[in-house]
Amino acid sequence: MLTIAADSLGDEGFRADHGLRYAYLAGAMYKGISSADLVIAMGRAGMLGYLGAGGMTFDALEAALVRIRERLSAGEAYGMNLLCSLDRPDIEDHTVDMYLRHGVRFVEAAAFMRITPSLVRFRLHGIRRDAQGRAVSPRRILAKVSRPEVASAFMRPPPEDIVRALVAAGRLTAEEAEIGAGIPMSEDICVESDSGGHTDQGVAFALLPAMFALRDVAMKEHGYRWRIRVGAAGGIGTPHAVAAAFIMGAAFVMTGSVNQCTVEAGTSDAVKDILQELNVQDTCYAPAGDMFELGARVQVARRGLFFPARANKLYELYQRFGSIEDIDAQTRQQIQDKYFQRSFEAVWEETMAYYARIMPDRIGEMERNPRHKMALIFKWYFVHTTRLAMQGVAEGKVDYQIHCGPALGAFNQWVKDTSLVPWRNRRVADIGVRLMEGAAQLLGQRYAELASMQRAGHASEPESLRAVGGLPS
Repeated sequence: MLTIAADSLGDEGFRADHGLRYAYLAGAMYKGISSADLVIAMGRAGMLGYLGAGGMTFDALEAALVRIRERLSAGEAYGMNLLCSLDRPDIEDHTVDMYLRHGVRFVEAAAFMRITPSLVRFRLHGIRRDAQGRAVSPRRILAKVSRPEVASAFMRPPPEDIVRALVAAGRLTAEEAEIGAGIPMSEDICVESDSGGHTDQGVAFALLPAMFALRDVAMKEHGYRWRIRVGAAGGIGTPHAVAAAFIMGAAFVMTGSVNQCTVEAGTSDAVKDILQELNVQDTCYAPAGDMFELGARVQVARRGLFFPARANKLYELYQRFGSIEDIDAQTRQQIQDKYFQRSFEAVWEETMAYYARIMPDRIGEMERNPRHKMALIFKWYFVHTTRLAMQGVAEGKVDYQIHCGPALGAFNQWVKDTSLVPWRNRRVADIGVRLMEGAAQLLGQRYAELASMQRAGHASEPESLRAVGGLPS
């Protein structure tokens, strides 16, 4: 059997540019579920983890960043998450300020539908030319995308109007703007198929080839010197899935759900107890609390939990009615008694206290619009259920909101009857190595089988078997 090394899988340039042994990433999970400990463990093992910055306070985020930098030695990689915040661009701006101040090199950009000034500033800050006149960017954006039009935006150079505005504001130099015009916003595109949490429910076998085609068009159109690399995420929880991604031509793989059920994950033990028991059919879709009015969806755990049904019911009511008062009295009482376990008035008071801190100028508008008020009251439930899960509140267990995809169920089946059944034996870096080594073994076996079939048929070894996803030529 052909022996393939796990650390040869994926794109060699990607590994070199990020200082990695393995082309394997752990994606960000919000509110620090992808914790500092998780990122540190990945970096020490020659892999790359992204801190789940979404929903963290600036103080908590900076403390986690400092801890990561102190615990990792020079050359050990780490990354930070940057979430799109169209309603609050100041959050993006302050986050980028922090990242630049601390010398962050790798950012995972998620939930972006278009390029924003904060992204451009991070990408171009400090860019220079080397002795041969080639652009050298000290910072890299890994764009997590599931839609072709968003991928195309990241494959193009930074938008000229945004660059001009940043130069005029003194936030970029004219030299940085000039050099940046010749590079893509992102040299690394992570194609996110159906996954835990926010998902467009894309199919990897359709999405990846479409993104490869977009990449080839962008390379030809813009004449980039280096190839844009396309990796895979979503549904990856076994060596078989990892191997499939590399066979399709992925430059790297990114996992998510499987990492939430590890010692290092920053969620409660109660959530991990639930996750270690899931099978592939134990997830479903619910409204996304942060994009409730738009009807966006998240994939969540459903086994033994009421959250998915209750969340979908709230969205159904939002679609049907113009205000809380329009809903029949029995349903209103059920929501307050069973879902919220408190009155609408108490929920509204808590909600207004929050917005008084962050958007005081919007309170009057919120109070005058009954349908918007209803949406805000319903959205409180999504914040509350996340808090219950992360804190492991025992009496609120049925309402836990746990973002998770079927990849974890597949992983649980793969490790069945092994020492990795209890989550307390699951370490994020160990899982990464096991998945990569398992994929390498599977690829070696399959390569040998296909080569044997070719010899039996007296045909030459097909070119397609060479140099695919890191296989040796």
